[in-house]
Amino acid sequence: MKMNRRGFLGAGIATAATLSAPMGIAASTNPKVVVIGGGAGGATAARYIAKDSKGAIDVILIEPTKTYYTCFFSNLYIGGFRDYASIGHSYGKLASKYGINVVHDWAIGVDKEAKTVSLAGGASIPYDALVISPGIDFVEGAVAGWDLTSQNAMPHAYKAGSQTQLLKAQIEAMPDGGTFAMVAPPNPYRCPPGPYERVSMAASLLKKINPSAKILIVDPKAKFSKQGLFEEAWSKYYDGMIERVGPDFGGDKVEVRPDAMEVVIDGEVEKVDVCNVIPAQKAGKIADLAGVTDGNWAPVSAHDMRSKLDANIYVLGDSSQQGDMPKSGFSANSQAKVCAMAVRASLIGSAAFPAKFSNTCWSLVETDDGIKVGATYEATDEKIAKVDGFVSKTGEDAALRKQNYEDSVGWYAGIASDMFG
Repeated sequence: MKMNRRGFLGAGIATAATLSAPMGIAASTNPKVVVIGGGAGGATAARYIAKDSKGAIDVILIEPTKTYYTCFFSNLYIGGFRDYASIGHSYGKLASKYGINVVHDWAIGVDKEAKTVSLAGGASIPYDALVISPGIDFVEGAVAGWDLTSQNAMPHAYKAGSQTQLLKAQIEAMPDGGTFAMVAPPNPYRCPPGPYERVSMAASLLKKINPSAKILIVDPKAKFSKQGLFEEAWSKYYDGMIERVGPDFGGDKVEVRPDAMEVVIDGEVEKVDVCNVIPAQKAGKIADLAGVTDGNWAPVSAHDMRSKLDANIYVLGDSSQQGDMPKSGFSANSQAKVCAMAVRASLIGSAAFPAKFSNTCWSLVETDDGIKVGATYEATDEKIAKVDGFVSKTGEDAALRKQNYEDSVGWYAGIASDMFG
């Protein structure tokens, strides 16, 4: 399928500066792998394919942004625990050290018959294998009264970057005693603990600068990830500040009015000062344009992340429908390594081993108080299946929680290096 640039960007993707398609791609006789999306899945896959093929595969990474801001740890920026620059990363080493041809442009179409990717700038790039890792897009109409034209008034901040900066600035500018509202998403969505870590970080910030402020969570879900741990922390650190309205009290019947800064919960109007709307989610648009989704997510084989709808395409991370793994940066990074091994084996006959996956999601709830959940997984013919798992416990001592936080900081440095070299 093909789509012009205006139509693709009009679907809700912000514009970005583009570069010309790389020269000399067609001249090489090496197999060619095109990777769409430069996040935890795409950047990792590109690096591991290039690094371990030792020049035998040409790797082209298509990513519109020159600096990639990670969604994971963006909440810590909102809370004041990291600066903005610390979650931003460039692609320079992937190009200079690993020979990856990084193209800063939008992929706007995939011709599966010709095996080409079309770019907004007009170029067409051929591939022998295509890896799609575009993250998430939002389901149109998921929250009544909100669409992407409302994102400056009521930011989603669920794609890190300027939206994250905007949300933090809005929280900081709240009037004394004002209300910060969050409309939480339904399952499944990127980073299950993410909205509730964000509430914790907003509360930590407001406790310092606006201690009489209130936080309202409007949630369509009856329960959420690490719920007991978050609620313990909210009671301990932010008593009386945070209220959550679940589906029993209308959390699944919500409308927003961006112009009036109002949230309507089951017909009852709440005036708010800041509203973070996190809509229902689906696979990034290019996966849909490539014809590898079921309308929402992209079903894949657990053994190699290969699309069940096209044997030449692999789908990683948030966009994939793979089984038991949560949609997280750690998951995408883990899946990318399995995919890279499979791609190398398919194209140049290198060794491939049974797929193994792992994930940990850390959340910071207040200074030096980190909680975590995680698991290991294996590939079955049906899905990526959970083997075992762990989760923090309520009532843990301060030293353990501090160690959790320090471990998360070390992990962040490690995954950034694993992604970007």
